[in-house]
Amino acid sequence: MKVRLLTAGLLTGLLSGSALAGVAGFATSVMMPGTAQAEAQEALRPAVGKPLQQAQAALRKKAFPQAMAAVNAADAVSGKSAYESYVIAQMRAAVAQSSGNATESIAADDVLIASSRTPGPEKVRLLMAEAGLAYTAHDYPRSITALQRYFKAGGTDASMQTLLIQAYYLQKDYPNAAKAQASQIAAEVKAGQKPAENQLNLLAAVQQQSNDLDGFNATMVKLVQYYPKPQYWAQLVHGLRTNPNIPERLLYDVDRIRLAVGLLTSTADLMDMTELAVQAGYPALAQQVMAFGYAGGGLGKDAGAAREARLKALVDQTAAAKKASLPTDEKAAQAASSGDALLAVGYNYVSFGQADHGLALMQAGIARGKLVSEDDAKLHLGLAYMDAGRKPDAIKVLKTVGGTDGAAQLAELWILQIGKK
Repeated sequence: MKVRLLTAGLLTGLLSGSALAGVAGFATSVMMPGTAQAEAQEALRPAVGKPLQQAQAALRKKAFPQAMAAVNAADAVSGKSAYESYVIAQMRAAVAQSSGNATESIAADDVLIASSRTPGPEKVRLLMAEAGLAYTAHDYPRSITALQRYFKAGGTDASMQTLLIQAYYLQKDYPNAAKAQASQIAAEVKAGQKPAENQLNLLAAVQQQSNDLDGFNATMVKLVQYYPKPQYWAQLVHGLRTNPNIPERLLYDVDRIRLAVGLLTSTADLMDMTELAVQAGYPALAQQVMAFGYAGGGLGKDAGAAREARLKALVDQTAAAKKASLPTDEKAAQAASSGDALLAVGYNYVSFGQADHGLALMQAGIARGKLVSEDDAKLHLGLAYMDAGRKPDAIKVLKTVGGTDGAAQLAELWILQIGKK
């Protein structure tokens, strides 16, 4: 990372020809940077000015040891005024920076930053330079301290926020790295900007290192939202599949989002998903899975084609029977005390193409209550709206899904998936 080194710029005019001309037996007038000339007339004695002039000449020739020796000679003069010490610190910083001596440059910068002679904006720039020097020298704690002071002093350069995050990360302070990175991303989102992909990836990495699984999943959702790449979807869905809190009744729903985002393509997975749909009581959905598999080549192409054909025949037979039984199932559901039966019948009506009637039954089931899971019910109602082509209604319902057993995570992923279509 390139960091602009600004300390040497303070010397402009201080050690130029007029400032140090005729150093024998005189008081040289110089102008402080950033102040009015009438208020900034101060003197360099020859004992200090001459070695500083020699240091400047050596610095121009890149004779860094000689330049630093001359600075040290000026610093060794007794009875220095505060102004002389200040100019010596400026020259020391310039030589140290030019020679790559980060430690001495930082020490000199500290003197300049602490001085009331340095204007506020220049202190901000010096802190910026010091943070970069410490970072380059792998002194991450010192870089962090300088960066914190930089922001407190009013610094606003976005690259310094990135430097702070990287410094935290490289010294393995993952919680603070996550906090700083999340703050940067939140500010960008609030400003209507799209967070950079590398920022989101870094946040996800430090959250993993901190075992912040909730934060990690939230960041992966943002990655899918802004950069819907297959690997990010895979990471999110993997988290769902390995979540021990997800009940068996939602396994089909997990496979359904996998199918929708292109992560479920193998013959074994397609067969398993088909069987799960039948077991859940939704054979029309099982038919859809098999149709997808045959169209994409995942089914009917390998040595198991005969077995797959037998499963298809069974699914078709089961679907026909379910469709025929829907009026009878509806009567039984209307008489049930729980709303779950109405939800199941309604979902089947939607899957068989009778969306309006099916959605009405599902809504009635939720209103009746006494459900195994109200969040599951809302999830399935949202998906039924999606199947019916009513995307705004689907998203509205899915946003109401809560809980901690996976339904809310599934709803969040479906919102992303529906929204990108």
